Amino acid sequence: MTGGAGYIGSHTVKALSDAGYRPVVLDNLSSGSRQAVRWGEFVHGDIRDLSALREVMTTFNIDSVIHFASLIEVGRSIVRPDLFYDCNVGGTASLLRAMADSGVGRLVFSSTAAVYGHGDGSALTETSPKDPVSPYGDTKLACERMIAAHAKAFGLSTIALRYFNAAGADPGGLIGEAHDPETHLIPLAIEAALGLGKPFTVFGADFGTPDGTCLRDYVHVTDLGSAHIAALQAAGSLGPFDAINVGMGRGWSVFEVIAAVERALGRPVPHQIGPRREGDPAILVADPSRAREQLRWTAQYSSLDHIVETAVRWRLGAGYKVTRDISSRPDVQRPVDDQVSI
Repeated sequence: MTGGAGYIGSHTVKALSDAGYRPVVLDNLSSGSRQAVRWGEFVHGDIRDLSALREVMTTFNIDSVIHFASLIEVGRSIVRPDLFYDCNVGGTASLLRAMADSGVGRLVFSSTAAVYGHGDGSALTETSPKDPVSPYGDTKLACERMIAAHAKAFGLSTIALRYFNAAGADPGGLIGEAHDPETHLIPLAIEAALGLGKPFTVFGADFGTPDGTCLRDYVHVTDLGSAHIAALQAAGSLGPFDAINVGMGRGWSVFEVIAAVERALGRPVPHQIGPRREGDPAILVADPSRAREQLRWTAQYSSLDHIVETAVRWRLGAGYKVTRDISSRPDVQRPVDDQVSI
């Protein structure tokens, strides 16, 4: 598992271990936490290091790969697209080469709803137009196309999971969300309610939605873990390559999320209304029909209140101290490209 020390990756590692798999995590810890890898094996390495990838696949007799490692910050992708193409596209190319060289034939790719762009306000299906609005989305779509081409040429079995808004934390409180800097709505709202974060801003309350704020499809990170296991088991039965949405099929507004955080903490979330962010669509919601039909996957933890309750429990438990190797971050120390985990 590349990027298995990151947010979604670490929850999937736990799900795999609970299901009887032996996960092996490769991560350079530029964004993930070593403390999040509590199951299986850990190898410190970078997905652009072809020899390291080959060595891991041979040493551990790898038969399948789940590929999470990538740069994910949309805003940063606009100012440093070079880093995103090098890491996301170049790193995936290295991974595919190592798989071919090592005889590893099964891959589940962590993709994103960002490949669709703004959408038209209706639930997005896998055949909806692909029109990314950021270099981040561009790189993920390029990776999907590269994986599809390699699957056809080299006989791989591959699935890309396009998920929407990952949220929540392990219900047992063992692992959770620890981005730095944090940009996600739910942890920022929790921080604001606890008086620990920056003033919370709602970016636009004049959208054409019931309460004027954006609607987003949130799915619990534990449910995403089970979706990756379902995809791993289904790879090969759906053809060389397939892309499948993972979401709830409904959206919650920013104000609804704020209200859920207030219910969970029993205190208000101080917030202010700001202008819309450029490029923010009013509605981004998945049509998850194919996930139910092809993967036999259904969410079990993804009610909004449960998502928020697990995120609050994680935050009040103080989480874990995030340990990162920032030596590979050009905007922190020196001009060397970097890789992050999701």
